[in-house]
Amino acid sequence: MLGSERGVVEEWLSEFKALPDTQITNYAATLHRKKTLVPALYKVIQDSNNELLEPVCHQLFELYRSSEVRLKRFTLQFLPELMWVYLRLTVSRDRQSNGCIEALLLGIYNLEIADKDGNNKVLSFTIPSLSKPSIYHEPSTIGSMALTEGALCQHDLIRVVYSDLHPQRETFTAQNRFEVLSFLMLCYNSAIVYMPASSYQSLCRMGSR
Repeated sequence: MLGSERGVVEEWLSEFKALPDTQITNYAATLHRKKTLVPALYKVIQDSNNELLEPVCHQLFELYRSSEVRLKRFTLQFLPELMWVYLRLTVSRDRQSNGCIEALLLGIYNLEIADKDGNNKVLSFTIPSLSKPSIYHEPSTIGSMALTEGALCQHDLIRVVYSDLHPQRETFTAQNRFEVLSFLMLCYNSAIVYMPASSYQSLCRMGSR
């Protein structure tokens, strides 16, 4: 890692720590302008022996649990790389180097399985029943009825659950690893349209390894 790249990461680490709450929104709006930061962070994540890895993982988690959605997406862009490095280190049984990445992944998972009140979330969507008219079929029986929440409530709705309740996890095990990582990829996919090209490249590399 070059000295200039290290300096960029260290500046980012210290900058956010000193940031007052009133400046979080402005900071989130300008973070994407730091063109050299993202490549430097990838180099830190890829090097399990880098002494900056632990503070970087800690700060990525702090960004993710903030109320600013753009900061969450900033962390989320590194998820494919974090997952790949975690799996690589798991295979090599290098648990000491893997600890901070594992903690970050579990932290994101535990945040996402619960709502703001701490209740476990069920991810689902609803579709109208085909037994009654809707905008998708038998349009002649609907007339000019607008598709409003009230109008939909007049029909039988079918609830489709695509991610059921998930328990909190304190550690990765061979039994829960696939479940946790699959859920994290679901979180990534839900925001994939907001990811930069570098994140797509990382995702493709992870899928081809």
